[in-house]
Amino acid sequence: MRLCFLVEEHYRRDGMPNEVIRQLTAWGHRVDVVRPGGSLLRMDEVARSGAHDAWVLKTVSGGPGLTLLEAAAAAGMTTVNDARAIRGVRDKALAAAIGSARGLPQPQTYAVARPELLAEIPDSAYPLVVKPADGSSGRGVHLLASPDRLPALLPELAGEAMLIAQPYVPNAGTDIKVYCVDGELFATERCSPLHPDAAVRERQVPLPAEVAKIAARVGEVYGLDLYGVDVLLGPDGPVVVDVNDFPSFRQVPDAAARVARAVLALARSGGRRECPPAAPFVLPVTIPLQVAAGAGDGA
Repeated sequence: MRLCFLVEEHYRRDGMPNEVIRQLTAWGHRVDVVRPGGSLLRMDEVARSGAHDAWVLKTVSGGPGLTLLEAAAAAGMTTVNDARAIRGVRDKALAAAIGSARGLPQPQTYAVARPELLAEIPDSAYPLVVKPADGSSGRGVHLLASPDRLPALLPELAGEAMLIAQPYVPNAGTDIKVYCVDGELFATERCSPLHPDAAVRERQVPLPAEVAKIAARVGEVYGLDLYGVDVLLGPDGPVVVDVNDFPSFRQVPDAAARVARAVLALARSGGRRECPPAAPFVLPVTIPLQVAAGAGDGA
């Protein structure tokens, strides 16, 4: 197969997606790498190309890669993930609206185009978590204990196009990151970006059944195949606080081969696969939603 990976400079040397690209190449597939932020692009030629079986996006939020992926999708090409699904989660304000409409457990979310409008949020919503609507990798996340802390933060927030704010969910200082790849769920525990001093080493953990159901539901709600979900275990149960398309898949066993097989399966099927619901009771670290592909060469 011939695949096109859209990879921003930010990820030029990252294991993900470079290890996936190496794995696909080793299996005999052709992979073309385009760096959208450093290339002169003829958009009419992109739309007419049709030379690739699938286009795969690994770029920063707000980068030009998503526009290029959407151009490929508009021309009828297969994209991984679905371009509309990626747009739906990269805009965190839009993602909150979609998740709320579909019943996902998540904090109440406010969105503002100018940071000074955050002053209109009721005092009862504090402590408040504020972050860019197009942020990623913990960039620009702030915890405000009370409204009187807001004025000092406004200059730092001034450069953001849109911000979201959510009431802080009390937790133990750790996030559960759930990765979905090739129809399986994998859970890791790590320090929350709001609690960087927590003495927790990132590690695989058993995936609670309730969290597994929510993580599987996230894929259905947003139309994603390869994704990550950040979940907090709050006093009222699990809460979804972020969704990422094509995350790092850290701590996932044999991640490069798993992701490579998933990309090939989606390329062959012409788009999104349907995952069955999560198992009702979960004990292992990995929870198969369906039987994973064999450990062959993936070709």
